[in-house]
Amino acid sequence: MGLTFFAVVLRIISNSMSNVYQKQLTKKSIDPFFINFIMYLGLTLCCIPIIIQTPFATFHHQVWINAILGGICGAFGNSYLVKALGNGELSILGPINAYKSVVAMLFGIILLHEIPSLIGILGIILIIWGSYFVFDTQEEGFSFKLLKRNDIRYRIYALIFTAIEAVFVKNVILYSDIKISFMFWSFFGMIFTGLLILPKFKKCIQISMQFKTDSKFIITRLLFIILCMGGMQICTNIVFSRINVSYGLALFQLSTILSVLLGWHYFKETQICKKLLGSSIMILGAIIIILCK
Repeated sequence: MGLTFFAVVLRIISNSMSNVYQKQLTKKSIDPFFINFIMYLGLTLCCIPIIIQTPFATFHHQVWINAILGGICGAFGNSYLVKALGNGELSILGPINAYKSVVAMLFGIILLHEIPSLIGILGIILIIWGSYFVFDTQEEGFSFKLLKRNDIRYRIYALIFTAIEAVFVKNVILYSDIKISFMFWSFFGMIFTGLLILPKFKKCIQISMQFKTDSKFIITRLLFIILCMGGMQICTNIVFSRINVSYGLALFQLSTILSVLLGWHYFKETQICKKLLGSSIMILGAIIIILCK
């Protein structure tokens, strides 16, 4: 239980800090897909000792299927998240993650014909109520006009892809182990992010070369992202190997509070008290939906 608690705390911190570094790089006009490609590439290189010792021919076909599908979802999900960070405020985009539980419930209604209980409906009401306080700090207010904003739409895309990715990651762990799951997550994330960025790879390199005076800043931030994302995924795998995915996702919602505080500290984002109130209500709603369904 102690290891699970430690992994959850470290995962929350590493995930939130990686968002800070990703946002700092997007403010330099560096392509989000390029940032994620470098991140996956760095982690894949770290996995070379594991790759050399891994008996790939012995793996069940479900390992390959789930690893590939997880890589596709991860490539899209993480890249859309960075695109969102480049366009919006960390203290606004962080709380949106609470809607992941609502998305999961909607898919359950449509695909599995699961009718939400009264407690589930209460959770949805709390998330919507909490998001009112968060979004009311924006010019559009709490309205459908928010969906016209690129940062909000990209964050929703990221939310959907990463929610699906979590299921595939869990399946890879069940058919193999934490170490193999991390290796596949890094490798297939690199492959599919590389395919997405291939048409504009040369342009990304040229843009990066323009920041010679900031090269130290860019390189250190990329290294920090590799470190944070690697730690985040290892901790995610540890948590998923020990408890249900839904419980893990509920605990990860606590990163919302940290995202709001980091947005204030690093990017001088405003109306933090109102965002913290709304985020706390949204977290409660998400936990109710996930743990009481």
